[in-house]
Parts: sequence; C-alpha cells; structure tokens
Amino acid sequence: MPFVPSTDAERAQMLKTIGVKSFEELLTPIPENLRLKEPFALPEPLSEYEVTRLLAELAEANTTVNQAVCFLGGGAYDHFVPAAVGHITSRPEFYTAYTPYQPEVSQGTLQATYEYQSMICMLTGMEASNASMYDGASALAEAALLAFNHTQRREVLVSRAVNPFYLETIRTYCHGQGIEVHLVEAEDGTTEVESLKALVSDRTAAVIVQHPNFYGCLEEVAELAAIAHQAGALFVTSNDPISLGLLQPPGQYGADIATGEGQALGTPLSFGGPYLGIFATTKELVRRMPGRIVGQTMDAEGRVGYVLTYQTREQHIRREKATSNICTNQALVALAATVYLALLGKQGLRTVANLCVQKSHYLASEIAKLPGFRLKFDRPFFKEFVVETPVRAEKIVEMLTPRGILPGVPLGRFSEGMANCLLIAVTEKRTKAEMDNFVSALTGVCS
Repeated sequence: MPFVPSTDAERAQMLKTIGVKSFEELLTPIPENLRLKEPFALPEPLSEYEVTRLLAELAEANTTVNQAVCFLGGGAYDHFVPAAVGHITSRPEFYTAYTPYQPEVSQGTLQATYEYQSMICMLTGMEASNASMYDGASALAEAALLAFNHTQRREVLVSRAVNPFYLETIRTYCHGQGIEVHLVEAEDGTTEVESLKALVSDRTAAVIVQHPNFYGCLEEVAELAAIAHQAGALFVTSNDPISLGLLQPPGQYGADIATGEGQALGTPLSFGGPYLGIFATTKELVRRMPGRIVGQTMDAEGRVGYVLTYQTREQHIRREKATSNICTNQALVALAATVYLALLGKQGLRTVANLCVQKSHYLASEIAKLPGFRLKFDRPFFKEFVVETPVRAEKIVEMLTPRGILPGVPLGRFSEGMANCLLIAVTEKRTKAEMDNFVSALTGVCS
C-alpha cells in the first residue's frame, strides 16, 4: 500500500483537537539550543569502498580485551570461550532463526531452548527456568515484579551489596508499579543481618541479594533466606553462574527466584552485549514467571515435540493479567550458554570455578603484600575482591591502561567513600606471569 501523507487541513484539525495552534508549540519542552534549526552539515557521500575504509579506521581505534590483560569485572568477565561455541551458534539454522511461534517448523530452536532451561535448572537447583531474559539486571528487576504480583505487597528490600546498575534497573521497573525499594545496609562487604531484621515486615514482597555480591564476597544466604521467609517474603538471588560450579545452588538454600548474568557462559565481552538474563523459580511461581518457557510434549503419533507454553505475556492475554511485557528472549546467547555448558560438563565447570578461586586468591595475597595496599573486606570471596589503594583508583586505571593492563573497576564512581578502592576480577584465563606483572606495575605506579 502506498504511503498517504496527511493534508494541511488534516494537520490543522489534529492540532486544534489537541489544543495547540502550531506544531512548534509541541516542541516547547525541548530546549532551544537542542533544536535542529538547519540541516546537518553532513560530508559529501562516499563510495562503498571509501565507507569500508573509514569504518575499518574507526574500528582500529578500539582496544579489545585480546590486546590487553583484563582484570575488569563488576558483572562482565573475560572468560575463555571455546571455539566450538562460535562455530555452532554461527550455523544459519540458529543464527538467522526467528521467534518460534510455529513449533512444527521450529523444533530445532525450541529443543535448544528446552535444553538451556534444563541446564539452568540443574545449575541453580531450581524447578523451572524460562527461555532467558535480556541481561542479569532486567532479570533481577523482573523478579521484584514477580514477587509483588505474587504477594501483593508493595515493598522490596535490596542489599546495598547488589550491583549498583542492577539496583538502578530495579528502581526503574518498580517506579511505575508504585513499589517501594528500600536498601539493606552492607557492612564489611556483605549484607548486614541485623539491618535486614529491622527492615523486613509483613509489607515486604521480596528480599533481594547477590551471591557472590558486587564486591565478590560470599553472603550468608541461608540465614538471609530464613529471615525473608519468616516474614512471608520471597527470597531472590542474583548469582554468577560460574560460581555454581563450586558453591551451593540457590535452590538448596531456599531461594524462591534465582537470577543471574549469563555472559560468563560462552559469550565474549563484546563491548557490552548482547548478554543473557538467567531466570529460574520454584514450581509454585512458574505461572507468574515472565518471558518464554519451552515445554516438551508428545504429538498425535507419540513423537517427542517442543512448544512454547505458559505464554502469559501481554501479546497473548489481557495486559492486566500479563506477567511481563517482555516479548522475546536472548535465544542465540542462550544457545551459546547451552553449548558452553554441554562442552564443559559438570567437572569442566567445576574446574573453571576452582581456577577462578585459586588465581584470584593468589593475586589478592600478592597485592596485599604491597606497601599501602590492603584488602578492603575480610570476607570469603569467589573471583572478585576489593583492594584499598594508596592513591585514587582512577589514577591506577589511567596509568596502567596504556600499558596493556586493565586493572579493574574504580569504585569511586559508585561511592565517594571508596575513591581509593579498586574492584579486581580474576578469571581462569589469567596466568601467573600476567598476575605477577600486574603486581609489579602496581608497585611502580604507587612508589
């Protein structure tokens, strides 16, 4: 159908109906200095070859983690990705697949997603998983909404040791629903039990913690879960999936909803995405779970088949009864996680997790020996730890980055009181030589 523009008379009628005299009145909220007064001064058009060369030059200005030694963390990690992950996910039947609304022609995609869900349940110890969400932050925020819908309580308690970006996402999701977000203090790097006891009440829908938390420290999750349940609230966790190769899964210490960022499972850092939101629950909550769920069934001839089930999104049912407005999942990234977990197996994942623990503790002990450096928190940690530095952490980042070392995340951006604190992550990729060189570089910077 050809495009039919509105006439001058029609536009005048629309403006009159909404109560303005001109289109310019609609622009009043936009500051004058931000309005486009004349056409952009664009350069002359380029040929395809010239555009290709220009884009290549721009790309070369980027530095990837493959060109540096990466100790960055805070939610995205430089783990090793086996070559088979990229090979399998690049197959056209997966790489170009669209939403599997027609199960009869989408069995491969649906089965891969079903396998992902099964692995997430095994990994977390939960009873049901969805087909994934956008990222760890949105998954945790959706958990807060689920808790509200399930309990009809308008308050969630979030530990201050939760990733600050996750906290902001929770606040954004809860704001429109009128859900109050209150913070539980975190002393010495972990959630303060007495602070939680003082805040939790019969108005609390959920207690939300991260384990290991933003600082890498391990929480007393069983005790926190018991406090939440005594008040009738749900206990929600955000977990590093690699840590579950060693740590007790959330399903075993009483979590009602387990979420997490799945980037570590076979997805490179990729300048920030796309990533993967893990979301798993108990059977009791499965009908309130947001997003897609793939189920296994039998066809009329007794053959195993896969379908989308429990489709409770707003595009399928009345909006007021929908669990979420999330209308897709990170299918390709979830497939990468499935391939990664299948390649490593239980023992392989345990090995990766153990290497992270051993290497991070080695580096932490070596840095703590340096004059002026000390570990900020005296707590057990997984693969991340906070170091208090003799100079501003940002200065260390500025001085070491040009030398090919990404030393960590300066925490002053999140808290003024932590300007001299650096969050350092160590994955299985880091070698002893790289860590020793990092320690030597720190000595040079602060001497």
